[in-house]
Amino acid sequence: MRDHTAPDTAPSRAPQAAADVVAAPVPDAGLGLRRIGVDPVDPTGAEPEAAAQARRTPYAVWAPHAQTVELVLVDAVPGSRHDAQDRWAGARAVAMDRAAGGWWTPSQDPATVLGTPAPADPGYGYRVDGGDPVPDPRSRRQPDTVHGPSRRDVEGADFAWTDADWRGPAGVLADPAAPQGGGLRGAVLYELHVGTFTAEGTLEAAIERLPHLVELGVTHLELLPVNSFNGPRNWGYDGVAWFAVDESYGGPQAYRRFVDAAHAAGLGVVQDVVYNHLGPAGNYLGAFGPYLTAGDTGWGEGVNLDGPDSDEVRRHILDNVRMWIEEFHVDGLRLDAVHALRDTRAVHLLEEMAALADEAAARAGRPVPLMAESDLNDPRLVLPRSAGGLGLAAAWNDDVHHALHVATTGETGGYYADFAPLEAVAKVMERAYFHDGTRSTFRGRDHGRPVPADVPNEAFIVSIQNHDQVGNRAAGDRTGATLSEGSLAAEAALLLTGPNVPLLFMGEEFAASTPWAFFTSFPDEELGEAVRQGRRREFAAHGWDPADVPDPQDRVTRDSAVLDWAEPGQGRGARVQETYRRLIGLRRTLPALTEPRRSLTRAWVDPERRHVRLERGRAEQAACGDVVLLAALGDLPLTVPEDLRGAHVLAGHTDAGPLAADAEAPAAAPVEVAAPGFLLLRR
Repeated sequence: MRDHTAPDTAPSRAPQAAADVVAAPVPDAGLGLRRIGVDPVDPTGAEPEAAAQARRTPYAVWAPHAQTVELVLVDAVPGSRHDAQDRWAGARAVAMDRAAGGWWTPSQDPATVLGTPAPADPGYGYRVDGGDPVPDPRSRRQPDTVHGPSRRDVEGADFAWTDADWRGPAGVLADPAAPQGGGLRGAVLYELHVGTFTAEGTLEAAIERLPHLVELGVTHLELLPVNSFNGPRNWGYDGVAWFAVDESYGGPQAYRRFVDAAHAAGLGVVQDVVYNHLGPAGNYLGAFGPYLTAGDTGWGEGVNLDGPDSDEVRRHILDNVRMWIEEFHVDGLRLDAVHALRDTRAVHLLEEMAALADEAAARAGRPVPLMAESDLNDPRLVLPRSAGGLGLAAAWNDDVHHALHVATTGETGGYYADFAPLEAVAKVMERAYFHDGTRSTFRGRDHGRPVPADVPNEAFIVSIQNHDQVGNRAAGDRTGATLSEGSLAAEAALLLTGPNVPLLFMGEEFAASTPWAFFTSFPDEELGEAVRQGRRREFAAHGWDPADVPDPQDRVTRDSAVLDWAEPGQGRGARVQETYRRLIGLRRTLPALTEPRRSLTRAWVDPERRHVRLERGRAEQAACGDVVLLAALGDLPLTVPEDLRGAHVLAGHTDAGPLAADAEAPAAAPVEVAAPGFLLLRR
């Protein structure tokens, strides 16, 4: 999202199948009575089946209110018209016939139009009511930009997958009774942007870095949106072709190779998807039908989820969810800014997504959790559908980021103001949301809702850096630019020993010095200037100097964001990475650190000294936790309490670097923790 303005096991949130309702026989005394369950509009169910058949027809397209639709074919090598002024030159037209459900199908075999031998993969698009040719809303490739001819994914069916036995990353709990089959307890996510993860900015180049991620110990790679966008560089949140992997990353075949290679390395892949809006250039959905609404989401027009003709719009989205899971073998989806999905229908789109993913997980025999980004602080996202919730596996919880960021940096501007008291850290550790019905001064109102006690820890995804929280700073600066080594390590320890599912942002693990500012590359100069000035106005309104805002259209902005892969091998980068590896490894071996019951996490703070004590336990009756984190976030050292003097050191890090910790011969706790820094102990 781009922001411009109990038992020993995890409590089950699995939806319970509703009992079949059987209507009692109704005596028909010549009155024409019908049993419950028959659709009075289409008693035979013929219309949905006819629409489904039309939808499966090659080159079919949905344009419910069009008077005429033509299929436009282009015989040209894919990519040869990328920079052409007229990407549709020499196009041949095929008339299309109206079919059921607002669909149109070709009136003749398209292969006969382009001569013999017919090209295996011709470019194509549609001319609606005599307008200019436009790409397919369900295009699988856009090699000639988002404005040019579409291509089918003709090689996809022949891809030689090697992951037939893949059931998910080792050490991550699969639970068929949990939403989408579980797959988050024990997980550590790693968010990366393909275009800046390596200098090449491709999926093939990212494959070469998989050994680094395996050694780090993360379980899943979460890719920022990869669907096609306008221009050669973009964060991904301006995408328009939801079904097409951008060609600059390598297209759909490269994506398959990446997922297959990740699975071979024992890593899951989560794909970030955006269904709340489309980018400002290359969005031609309005030419076909009522895909969009007039309401503004903050990033553009919203998607028609509850108005007339919205059934097919919702199916468009659900088919995309199915594509990622079934065709590309992903291990979950991150749903961008779901609070911007305006849906007043009785069954919310998110509930439909959850049901679809539940079924897909059962068929595949592996978890495919759906994780929603939302700023509503509403636990109903992760409550079971049977209990009136939406049934998603997890929700992002930015309150943890805000509490830890303020505690370590001291920044209290804007929405950080409410998190100034150190008590915010204790609250988010124990209760998940800081704003759980409390006053939000930034919003000028009460915000959020308490999380029910039986919602497990893995229902929340948390971070100390992510694309939003780094990229939506004026200069895109990371915390590593301002925090000392001990402070960075202490914040990481609070994340990685905390109760929820941790997510790292690429490079965080070695204190990357590279910024990650917002960038675009719109070829349209007027649009590019509008984006440039919009960013400057936005940050000026929040007290930033416009001169400090990098030009998003300048290639240098993107290039400066590329990770420097020399950093993890030397100096501070190597030392910080050592501690990340240590903490992630402990998270995978110490059951207390992935304990699902929220009641077994306890936190205390000393606001004056800026000290935090976090305990993670496994037994309800225990007076103390099995694993204890002591963090000194200010300038004063933290004296190790008497009750912990005999505990064993698991890890630690201060400005002087990592503490030596030997799993085979663990040392006793020292007298104090130097500030800033942390000490992780086991009783």
